[in-house]
Amino acid sequence: MRGLVLWDSKMQDTFEARNEVEEKLLAAQEGQISSESFMEYLLDAQLFMPVKDSIGIEGFTSSDKAVPLTLKTEDGIEVLILFTSPDRSKAFVQDFPGYDGGLLSEFKWVLERTGSGIGISINPDWPVGMDLEPEMVQQLKSN
Repeated sequence: MRGLVLWDSKMQDTFEARNEVEEKLLAAQEGQISSESFMEYLLDAQLFMPVKDSIGIEGFTSSDKAVPLTLKTEDGIEVLILFTSPDRSKAFVQDFPGYDGGLLSEFKWVLERTGSGIGISINPDWPVGMDLEPEMVQQLKSN
């Protein structure tokens, strides 16, 4: 699939899958399932989206004013940051004050609310993860 980058890392053998999403992602990276099959699965899977909330209540978001964590690439592309579980986000979000909470939601729901021109990175800084280019995000939204 064009626009989908499954990371290829030698550190995968040190990565222990903790849930079904991680098991499937690891299987896709190792070529045990096709990227198309994985993407079909991912649409209904739940992912964790770190958010900054105007009302910070110990890790929970309670308002509709939650701001998802996004970063800009060197090329100026905005990238939405997602994780396969809240635990996977803990070390990463330490560098981003205020992103202590988050939403656990279906990937399809996240896609529906993602603007055009935005990429997605799942599990940044982990050996098992993936990046979706903005074109791929648009393609998934259209299907």
